[in-house]
Amino acid sequence: MTNGRFEEELGAVLRRTGAGFEADDRRDLVTGGLARGRRRVRRRRFALVGGALALAAIGVGGVSGGALLGAGDGVDTVSVAGPKPTAGGKPTAATQDPSANAGIPVADLAAVLKANTPAGTWQIDDADGVGQSVTGVYDDGEGKAGVSVGLYRAGDTEESGRGQVTCPNEALVPHDDCTTERMVGIGRLMILQGYEYPDRRVETKNWRAVLLTEDGFLIDVSEWNAATQKDSPVSRPNPPFDPAQLRALVLAEGWRPLLKQLPEPVPQWPGSSQAGPPPAPGATVIRSTLRSLLPKGQDLRVVDQGGQEGYAYLVVDDGKGRSFVQINVQPAMDDIRNELFSDGDVEFTADETRVKVSKEAGEKGGKGVVWWSADTLAKDGLRVVVSAFNAGAQHEAATRAEPALTTDQLKAIALSPKWRALMKK
Repeated sequence: MTNGRFEEELGAVLRRTGAGFEADDRRDLVTGGLARGRRRVRRRRFALVGGALALAAIGVGGVSGGALLGAGDGVDTVSVAGPKPTAGGKPTAATQDPSANAGIPVADLAAVLKANTPAGTWQIDDADGVGQSVTGVYDDGEGKAGVSVGLYRAGDTEESGRGQVTCPNEALVPHDDCTTERMVGIGRLMILQGYEYPDRRVETKNWRAVLLTEDGFLIDVSEWNAATQKDSPVSRPNPPFDPAQLRALVLAEGWRPLLKQLPEPVPQWPGSSQAGPPPAPGATVIRSTLRSLLPKGQDLRVVDQGGQEGYAYLVVDDGKGRSFVQINVQPAMDDIRNELFSDGDVEFTADETRVKVSKEAGEKGGKGVVWWSADTLAKDGLRVVVSAFNAGAQHEAATRAEPALTTDQLKAIALSPKWRALMKK
């Protein structure tokens, strides 16, 4: 997928959901997952990773430093922060988070931030504004550093709650360290020492602390060793606050009264009393179905796996090198049918399902990586996209000449009636 094609598709998704969201480099914000924006995010100096990015776009490879925190084998959560419809069950009002419209004074957020960090100078963005997050530049004399804090309501799903504080699979999100901590009466905390770019083409570090409180709130702190998240030179060896300081900041009592100012969630899906579109299948069932559809006779051994609601991935090896395979299963995508299938060679099956097959270069920096995909959209709006790469992870160098699956095999998987059967369960 070219940058232009991706941005066109992402724009279509955002227009559909009304998520007025911009980012400095959209390709680095997304990975395989649900192409549904959930929040109106005020753009300040940083496109906030974590809680402010309730977004992942179909068929886009790789992950940003904090945009997707995927669990490994046996764990079905990823940290694409932000509430989503309940996987495998009826959505509830709590799955739609209107807190992006919160009217918390940025000055109040900044006051808590300053009171719980070491002495230094601050340049706060939009200091007279209101919202649910604060961003700025901190300088303790050792180099300028970008810092952001966002306050959000956790969602009803595993991925929009506990998944936010689950350490990532290093195959998806390379990092130096990650710890989790369960605190009785407080909640669950994750501290991640990672990088802005998974391929580390720039040595910008992104360290995060995320607290999921027992009463259902998320406090998400991010810091960088550069003045801005992207497009600024590295200004210091590490972000300014060490893990202990990040922990103290995210646990600060000063956030509590501000969390109480976040609006209660209400149903917002147009034309429905529910809070979102029909739920996508959960990761476990998608992954098991995908495994059942792998071509027989190729001796494809699954060496890694993971996923989230509506998305799953497998890393397979047939003895010729690892190959990353991912699938997205999305209901209710009919309203952007023309925008998603407006270019390229589009086929139509007998039941009027649209099919588009592509072969492109990888986008996430892995040397020699190629990306093959089959994108399908049925008449009733069910979209299934299957992609394969010639590497075990999209930010790593190619391990083989071609992906382990051909485009015909990808197409056959995407068109399997098993996906529609999942939606009826």
